Amino acid sequence: MAKLAIMWRQSVVKVFPDAGFREPVEAAEIVEAERRLGQALPTDLRQLLLESNGVLGRTHVATVWAVDQIVEQNLRFWSDETFAQLYMPFDALMFFGDNGGGDQFAFVQKPQRPDVFVWEHESDSRRWVANDLHDYLGRSLRVGGDDWYRL
Repeated sequence: MAKLAIMWRQSVVKVFPDAGFREPVEAAEIVEAERRLGQALPTDLRQLLLESNGVLGRTHVATVWAVDQIVEQNLRFWSDETFAQLYMPFDALMFFGDNGGGDQFAFVQKPQRPDVFVWEHESDSRRWVANDLHDYLGRSLRVGGDDWYRL
């Protein structure tokens, strides 16, 4: 059975009517981002970016980053020598958003799966927080603050 296409803006507005949206990216921008990253963006993330180049949530937190930030942040996480000395490797993750306080959200790319994990910068812990991008947006944009994922 084919997965139904999600209308990302509508889905976000149902959970958080005040969400911020940007102009959509062009397909060529996604191709260029994937070239720079050396890997494809997850399908759901690609589709969301084609509707809005990122999503701003509560307190204007970049719940989903713009495509340029996705590229720049991941290239930095994957190659920064200081990070390599402080943290476990990040090469299995593709970061796409944050909580506004330093914790980052990512898809696991090796092995590729739709689940979303949080990387907590103070402890270098990585743990599951959502089944997929749709679930992540629902959880992160509901009332409860920017630390919704904390136990």
